[in-house]
Amino acid sequence: MARWAALLLLLLAASAAGRKEKAGEKVCGKGWECSGSRFCCNETISDYFKAYQFEELFAHRNDAQAHAPGFWDYQAFITAAALFEPSGFGTTGGKQMGMKEVAAFLGHVGAKTSCGYGEAPGGETAWGLCYNHELSPSQSYCDDSNELYPCVEGVEYYGRGAIPVYWNHNYGIIGNGIKQDLLNHPELLEQNATLAFEAAVWRWMTPMKRKQPSAHDVFVGNWKPTKNDTLSKRYPGFGATMNILYGDDICGQGSTDKMNTIISHYQHYLDLMGVGRQHSGDNLDCGDQVAFNPSSESSDF
Repeated sequence: MARWAALLLLLLAASAAGRKEKAGEKVCGKGWECSGSRFCCNETISDYFKAYQFEELFAHRNDAQAHAPGFWDYQAFITAAALFEPSGFGTTGGKQMGMKEVAAFLGHVGAKTSCGYGEAPGGETAWGLCYNHELSPSQSYCDDSNELYPCVEGVEYYGRGAIPVYWNHNYGIIGNGIKQDLLNHPELLEQNATLAFEAAVWRWMTPMKRKQPSAHDVFVGNWKPTKNDTLSKRYPGFGATMNILYGDDICGQGSTDKMNTIISHYQHYLDLMGVGRQHSGDNLDCGDQVAFNPSSESSDF
C-alpha cells in the first residue's frame, strides 16, 4: 500500500511539472534561490564568469602601487551579484548577453576605480579596482539643504565603493536600497567589499527617477525609447548606461577622454572574457546624447 502511495505521489509531481512546461514555465533545478523569478533557470554569473577571469580583468589590484590591496575579490562580487540575479542581473537574454552585461557593469567599475595610465604595465585598462575610496577629497560632499537625508555631524560623504557614491542624499537613498545605514556609516563601502559591490549593482539595476529606465534596462534591451528620447539621441546600448549613471558630466560633450576611458574598459573586458569587442553592441557612446537628468535640474541621485 505504501509503495502505491509513493508511486501516486511521483505521478502527481510529474503531471504538475508537465503542466508547468506546457504552460511555458520552466522547472528549475539549478538550486539557487530565485523563487518566482522568470530568470531562475538561466545560467548564473558564477556559471560563466570564473575567478581566473576576475583575476585577469583586475590583474594589478593587489600590486604594491594599488591603494586598496587585499580589499576586492571575486567572492565579494559573486555574493553581491547573486542578490540581483533573480531580477535579471547577468541572467537576462542568454549567456552572451549575460557576459556582456557583466563586462559592461565591471567596465564602469574598472574605469571609476582605476589608477592606470597609458604607460603603466598592461596599459590603462589593467588597473581597475585600484581604489575603494577617494584619497584626497576636495570637500565633505554635504548638502545641508536636503531634509530627507540630512548630513550627520562629523561624517563626510566623499566617494566610496565600486561605482563611487558621493553626497549625503545618495548615501541615504542607496543605503535604503541595500538596507544599510549608509547615511550614518558611509565608511561601510570602504570596509566591506561585498557591500561596495552590492551598492554598485543596486545602482545599476535601479532607475534614477520614476518612468525612467535603469542602466540594466537600457543595456539588455528592456527599454523602448520614447519620441523625446529619440529626439534627444538616447538609444539602447552601452552609451545610455553612461547617461544614466553620470548624466552630463560624461554625456553630450562629444568624444571626451572621460567617456572613451569607460568604453575602453568595457571593450577590454569583453576581449578578456572571450566575447570580443566586436560584440560591443550599437550606440556605444553618449557623446551626442542629452542627459536624462541634466545637472541643472534636481534629481533623486
